[in-house]
Amino acid sequence: MKTLRDARIGKTVQVTKLHGEGAVRRRIMDMGITKGVEIYVRKVAPLGDPIEVMVRGYELSIRKSDAEIIEIL
Repeated sequence: MKTLRDARIGKTVQVTKLHGEGAVRRRIMDMGITKGVEIYVRKVAPLGDPIEVMVRGYELSIRKSDAEIIEIL
């Protein structure tokens, strides 16, 4: 299983599944990250947290812990 945390800078990936449950999953979905959406990985902070991505035309920063529950293709 490959997650958003494993994605390389400058690559576009597609979400295949969201793991997690409850409020965390709902918050991720409210940010526009749903099954089938494409995510462009812009950059990663020096210590690896957070990850800056582009989703649906806007920039978003995601924690490593949240990126681990986003399965990608």
